[in-house]
Amino acid sequence: MSLNLKSIIYGIEGLKAKGNLDIEINNISNDSREIKQNDLYIAIKGFDTDGHKYVKSAIQNGAIAVMINEDMIKDVIKDIKEGITIITAKDTREATAICACNFYDNPSRKMQLIGITGTKGKTTTTFMIKSILEKQGIKTGLIGTIASYSGSKKLEDSDRTTPDSIKLQKLFSKMVEDGCKACVMEVSSQSLKLHRVDGCDFNIGVFTNFSEDHISTKEHPDMEDYFNSKVKLFNMCKYGYINVDDLHTIKVPELCPKCIIKTYGIDNECDMLAKDITITNSYVDFRVKINGKNERIKTDIPGRFSVYNSLAAMSVAEKLGCTTENIKEALEKVKVPGRSELVDNSLGLTIMIDYAHSPESLENILQAVKSYTRGRVISVFGCGGDRDNAKRPIMGAISGKIANYTIITSDNPRTEEPEKIVEQIEEGIKKTNGKYECIVDRTEAIRKAMKMANKNDIIVLAGKGHETYQEINHEKHHYDEREIIKNIEEEMKQKNNK
Repeated sequence: MSLNLKSIIYGIEGLKAKGNLDIEINNISNDSREIKQNDLYIAIKGFDTDGHKYVKSAIQNGAIAVMINEDMIKDVIKDIKEGITIITAKDTREATAICACNFYDNPSRKMQLIGITGTKGKTTTTFMIKSILEKQGIKTGLIGTIASYSGSKKLEDSDRTTPDSIKLQKLFSKMVEDGCKACVMEVSSQSLKLHRVDGCDFNIGVFTNFSEDHISTKEHPDMEDYFNSKVKLFNMCKYGYINVDDLHTIKVPELCPKCIIKTYGIDNECDMLAKDITITNSYVDFRVKINGKNERIKTDIPGRFSVYNSLAAMSVAEKLGCTTENIKEALEKVKVPGRSELVDNSLGLTIMIDYAHSPESLENILQAVKSYTRGRVISVFGCGGDRDNAKRPIMGAISGKIANYTIITSDNPRTEEPEKIVEQIEEGIKKTNGKYECIVDRTEAIRKAMKMANKNDIIVLAGKGHETYQEINHEKHHYDEREIIKNIEEEMKQKNNK
């Protein structure tokens, strides 16, 4: 495909141009390595590198037009040869999003686009909504932390919650091409802050909850910035659904008066209220009024948080005209990789994998498990490197207070020393009476948990969830906890048979 450059940059304010704008562009990219003949290269200042350094390389690879920040023109003009069209923008990040929308013919306008934001619950809620809509016969795409799907077809695994704007619009375009009538996506605070979703035509937005997370030099400087970033979604959508039990999300209506807001919850009066809740080790069920009638809803994802996620999904489904029967059946059968995921084994052990990687999500999963276990809760977790280090002792304290035994280990250390991360977590657990030990090697930590557990205990492996890798010094190494458990299981069986 190709598109006239004038059409690609249409609607972007404050642009200045030098050279021919009446040219056909084959593709757009902010990665100079992807540039081919007759492409548009857009230079973006990133956290780790600056795309303006690669303008010359992009032109050598075939770019016939480049877009740069207006304050960088003096630095890169020497790298731009005659005949190349130069476009300057106040902020190329913002401009990229509009360019991408235009280049792919605004695909989000051709589907019902549902955006889910919040500190936790985004992934589960998106899978729930997708399951309901497809039960209703609505082919649905999904974009989120685990992967991107077009109907039942996986398009690609995810390297971030919300893709950059060019990849995002390309995914939307593929979904439209495949016949998707709806798309549900996780919308991260970073994607809103960094303009990745600018130009998206959201019909419905959901705010699941809000708590401390993502505070770092590369993410948000403080909680105010984090919250304000998330709120942006509700200035982009027609309808919004918020958790009425969360003291932060209830601020949304006054901040976003043009969005029609409805509520869901457990503890406070709202539009969709869950009552008579039953929580077991394998499911939750509750009573709620849906489509004008009181119904009993069940989902096989345990924990009080699953009630909230179900209510959010049901609110969206009701708005989109889904029948009660389809809602009930879809919620009962939905499965989410790495979310309260029980791992089968022949040892008779209960081992749960969960993505919990924030203080509140760790507290939620441990409290949920604690409420129904007949034995001990054995918590195995670490914290990611190059992320908010203030949460590390907090998570240590949470596990120390709730779990019967904690094994502090490594997660994705990234560029940090894993031992130092473990030490920071340990600072928090030392302030509790919780029993614990530190085993930096995650495989050894899992092995220790499995060897010490009995059939009444529950082992919670927190932090990895759906991830099948460990990130160390910018490299991703294959690491699937399901495989690790299987290998340890075989070791233990062989030892027992001797």
